[in-house]
Amino acid sequence: MFYPWQALYKVNEGTVISKGAFAMRISNRITWRTVFATMCLILLVILGIIIGNPGWNIPIVQANYVSGKGVGIYWDQDCTNRVLSLDWGVIEPGLNSTVIVYVRNEDDSAVSLLMATSNWAPSVALDYLTLTWTYTGKILSSNDVIPIELNLNVSPTVSGITDFSFHIAITTTG
Repeated sequence: MFYPWQALYKVNEGTVISKGAFAMRISNRITWRTVFATMCLILLVILGIIIGNPGWNIPIVQANYVSGKGVGIYWDQDCTNRVLSLDWGVIEPGLNSTVIVYVRNEDDSAVSLLMATSNWAPSVALDYLTLTWTYTGKILSSNDVIPIELNLNVSPTVSGITDFSFHIAITTTG
């Protein structure tokens, strides 16, 4: 029995292969391997675009003002490069960004540390962003320096925020 999708015809010095809904003319210079490799390359490019740039993820980038009262906040352990603001980089929903700072007790007595945030803009950002730190309550003597990780977590349900800012204050108590 003859089925049309199994037909093989000679046309204009080429071959037309008809199978199902697809028809392809293969000249004498093009091989099946070339066609297959080209189709695979096109598929890889399309998948790369979809995976590499998903439209449902909203990047969040912002620098934030950082201040210290009774402490100095620095980028380096030698306390030579003071931190004035933090750039969290690109953070996608459900992920976080971590920044390491060095905090030095600049009081004359032993102290512990407190961290507070304020001036969230937009104010709804406070519902989706959480700032934590690795400070464990260690008492710092005068001029003691400790590394502290500041971790900004972004909720996976964040929406409508592409830019934000807030102030971070690290103060002494004791």
